[in-house]
Amino acid sequence: MRAGIIGLQSVGKTTIFNVLSRGKGASGPTAGRRQEANVGVVKVPDARLDFLSSIFRPEKTTYATVEFVDVPALTRGRGQDMVLAPLRAVDLLIHVVRVFEDESVSHPAGSVDPERDKRDLDFELILADIASIEKRMERLEKDLKKQKTPALLKEQAFLERAKPWLESEKPLRDLAMDEEEKRLVKGFAFLSEKPMLYVENVGEDQLDRLKQTTVSDVVDGKTETTIICGKLEAEMAELPPDELKSFLADYGLTESGSERLIRTTYHLLGLIVFFTVGEEECRAWTITRGTNAQHAAGAIHTDLQDHFIRAEVCHYEDFVKYKSHPALREKGLLRLEGKEYTVLDGDIMEIRHSG
Repeated sequence: MRAGIIGLQSVGKTTIFNVLSRGKGASGPTAGRRQEANVGVVKVPDARLDFLSSIFRPEKTTYATVEFVDVPALTRGRGQDMVLAPLRAVDLLIHVVRVFEDESVSHPAGSVDPERDKRDLDFELILADIASIEKRMERLEKDLKKQKTPALLKEQAFLERAKPWLESEKPLRDLAMDEEEKRLVKGFAFLSEKPMLYVENVGEDQLDRLKQTTVSDVVDGKTETTIICGKLEAEMAELPPDELKSFLADYGLTESGSERLIRTTYHLLGLIVFFTVGEEECRAWTITRGTNAQHAAGAIHTDLQDHFIRAEVCHYEDFVKYKSHPALREKGLLRLEGKEYTVLDGDIMEIRHSG
């Protein structure tokens, strides 16, 4: 999974990237002048995988990962195609929004206004999408003169509907689309169509807000919001794990903001994790919620999907209780499932296959 981190100047965007990636991306006033994106691959923390590794003691433990792409700060009204280009290949956008007040760090708009900043950045994504549509429509017009195929006509109809929507300053993620249009839009990699996670960066005088953050039960695949204190996260990133727990407890928290950010990212994209275990390796695999066992096997290797027979499955909570496959089998909690079995978050699976 790839996530793009975006934001206006002086919002703490690259500070949060550095916390997530343990990186050294340029932050502060000079960061706005850089042209290159910062890229970091981050392990997804998972206490379940830690526990499984403590039982199996494998040679290798492999966590799921997220690749974060932190692009230079954006400014409303400027052409920024070069800055935005790396974002076309990401699965979602993470917009860091400034909520903290700090007289020593001026806001380019002169005041702190999170809702205004959300609109301003969306406007930049919308401008980029309008330019993409206009370019494609020019080419499409030439193609249609040669041959009017149903596919080209469908594309033309969609673009003619999408352009005025964007011109009214509304992002494509809010435009109703049928399944065929959703497949079509994937090929364009429109920026305003990507799911958006708003990360509100609060100050140390606003830490009570961190306790109020809960992930919504509603998954619409469009937007989600979480809250983080970049300055506090930077302090926590320097602490060893045992001290971190105590530090969090002092603030009445059970997880760091970076852990919550990653968890919310998974929720927004409708992603879950299943595990494979053994003495050689314990590993977490990321799939989309609702994936069946055969397609989940494909996340491990395409051969396992092609030659799938059955999956031997138990759930993590049951394994915690009985701590071995023989004990689970005796209790009837280790099951053989067919290709249409819907994999659940936390399933532990062994794939049986031919060849």
